[in-house]
Amino acid sequence: MAGIKDYTNVKVGENRDQIEYHVKEILKLIGENTEREGLLETPARVTRMYEEIFAGYSVDPREALGVTFDENHQEMVIVKDIVYYSQCEHHMAPFFGKVHIGYVPSGKIAGLSKFARLVEAITRRLQVQERITTEIADILDEVLKPTGVMVVVEGEHLCMCARGVKKPGSKTITSAVRGGFRHDAPLRAEFMSLIRNH
Repeated sequence: MAGIKDYTNVKVGENRDQIEYHVKEILKLIGENTEREGLLETPARVTRMYEEIFAGYSVDPREALGVTFDENHQEMVIVKDIVYYSQCEHHMAPFFGKVHIGYVPSGKIAGLSKFARLVEAITRRLQVQERITTEIADILDEVLKPTGVMVVVEGEHLCMCARGVKKPGSKTITSAVRGGFRHDAPLRAEFMSLIRNH
């Protein structure tokens, strides 16, 4: 997707040699032979990967929404199935899933692709799913000042699927509700119905 991928983590670039050194040391400490062919370039590859998967540290998520537009639409707008990939801050293991956003404008809208950019800016850093959900809702509430916002995030966490309790296929669902969605049960139900059934 264009946008967040244009950014890289500047700190990683500035500290490339140190990160490569430490990745190599970790490989040694887990019992690997860092001189074997398959691992010779691994420290450099990991460092380049960090520039991309942690690019969120180099962008203000509010700026990812870009320019807003005056529009008198007063019904719910839903952007659903925004795929994200993030890294759990507890184990540095990947987790991934989908974000669903609904909001009722009060005079301001954002370009639809900007919602995906916002998700990328927030998820491309060490995270927990609960914080992702809250940050998306809070930023939309702050920048667009809508009548209401609802965000639902689904996630599959490798720290739960591949280690520890080892329950592959299990999913975590989190939600954040702001404004009119908080007090309007039919509006919440409509949002949930639309993200599930269409």
